Amino acid sequence: MSSPPCGLRSHEGSTHVSDSDSETEPKLPLNQFYPYIRCALCCGFLIDATTITECLHTYCKSCIVKHFFYSSRCPTCNIVVHQSQPLYNIRPDRQLQDIVYKMIPYLEEYEREQMCNFYKERGLEVPKPVMITSPGPVVVKRQRRDNTPQSVFTIPPELDVSLLLDFVGAEEGISGYKPLERRYVRVSGEATIRHVELFIRRKMELSPTCLVDVVCGDHLLDPSQSLKDVQSAVGEEALQDGLLVLQFGLILPTHS
Repeated sequence: MSSPPCGLRSHEGSTHVSDSDSETEPKLPLNQFYPYIRCALCCGFLIDATTITECLHTYCKSCIVKHFFYSSRCPTCNIVVHQSQPLYNIRPDRQLQDIVYKMIPYLEEYEREQMCNFYKERGLEVPKPVMITSPGPVVVKRQRRDNTPQSVFTIPPELDVSLLLDFVGAEEGISGYKPLERRYVRVSGEATIRHVELFIRRKMELSPTCLVDVVCGDHLLDPSQSLKDVQSAVGEEALQDGLLVLQFGLILPTHS
């Protein structure tokens, strides 16, 4: 199902943020605030403002989710948001969204109308707005504890192994490789050491002639071994704070 329409297109103009009872208070044109309240992807005002936790750039939720279908980088600064699941590292920015709605008259009502039309055209039930009541002090305290901000997306159960990739160095004569920016990776236990090697090669931009030795504890790992097999074979010494620690080094091929 396609997503409801996102940010309302904005137009250059001299609309003021708000009227003031005091004539001496300066009035700023709305377009001066555009860099802070518009989505860089759709160029409309932010709707369901969603912030990337790695770099704090904010977009419409529907825009950034669509962007992550084909790229794992931030559209603004090009930083890698997450190696495989960038949606893990975005969070709703409700405070910024409230600011946008207060600055743009009728925007919230317009978006609500658009959303209702979207669901009605498809024969779906329109979601009801969340009603906020005023409970007593005891209930408020319980709600704050229960409503601790959680991740927007739940980690899929198939990604059941957390890795710590520890680079121990390169053999003399190997140069020109990039540092491994992300040492922590969550993957499926069915992945093999060969998959880990390919991941390292890609991220460090290694030469095809360079070999990667992967070690867990005192065991040199075979490329065909799965991560689950490694974890069960090596045991507790393979784990550090719940992470499977894999050490790897770069070596040159031996010539017979």
